[in-house]
Amino acid sequence: MPVLRFSFISLAVLCSLAASGAASAADDDAIVTDRPGVAESSKVVGKGRLQLETSAAWERQRDDDRHSRTLTTPTLLRVGLGDTTELRVETDGRSIAHEVEQPEGARSVGAGWADTELGLKWHVADQQGASPSLGVLLHAILPSGSHDLRGHGTRPSLRLSAEWDLPGGYAFGLMPGIASDSDDLGARYGYGILAANLGKDFGEHAHGFVELAAPQIARAAHGGTQLLVDTGVTYQLSKDSQVDFAVTHGLNHRTPDLGLAFGVSLRR
Repeated sequence: MPVLRFSFISLAVLCSLAASGAASAADDDAIVTDRPGVAESSKVVGKGRLQLETSAAWERQRDDDRHSRTLTTPTLLRVGLGDTTELRVETDGRSIAHEVEQPEGARSVGAGWADTELGLKWHVADQQGASPSLGVLLHAILPSGSHDLRGHGTRPSLRLSAEWDLPGGYAFGLMPGIASDSDDLGARYGYGILAANLGKDFGEHAHGFVELAAPQIARAAHGGTQLLVDTGVTYQLSKDSQVDFAVTHGLNHRTPDLGLAFGVSLRR
């Protein structure tokens, strides 16, 4: 599905969800989202439900050769296929990048649409004692974005989400994974994914978290390892709506040194 078309569909779904209000009284579970951290929830949205998670994200990266600032609109649409499975359509949406070459100071602006990602999530097990709640995510990024932002070929990934609810309102999450990409010459290579977070409930509606993540673990020839720490808060406006805010700090030169994100999630 082209990114532009998906963006309009997402906007329509967002308006529909906002107009629909709360779900039926028989459904008393609260919304659970996969944002704003790198590690994703092990849970699915439920049979017949739609959930839209969208945001505005800003990143800054400064090195010896170039300073850049990038604004994106990451969006995830989740469709419940069954009680334990969901269909997922995801994209970074519209991307606007401002770059300044160093030391000349030459400026440039680039804009376009990111690739679209299709996936499935399977909720494997609920937490039982020391055994975590488990979910498996199988995704594939399609070369569907604007020319300058389009990747090379289909890029699959497989991730395992494990979550433990702990005493005192704490929760711990761990997400290892593997993925495949292609370089500019079309040669395939694999890389690892790893994220771990610690969360804490503050009352009935607010939740905070801190996370250490490596969204890419790869050889230097393939972009190297990206490493970051992020923290944020979520606040449930109702059982079917949530807002969030997160701050990200890159821990090496391959990762944007600062990121900010504000998101809204709605469920029907």
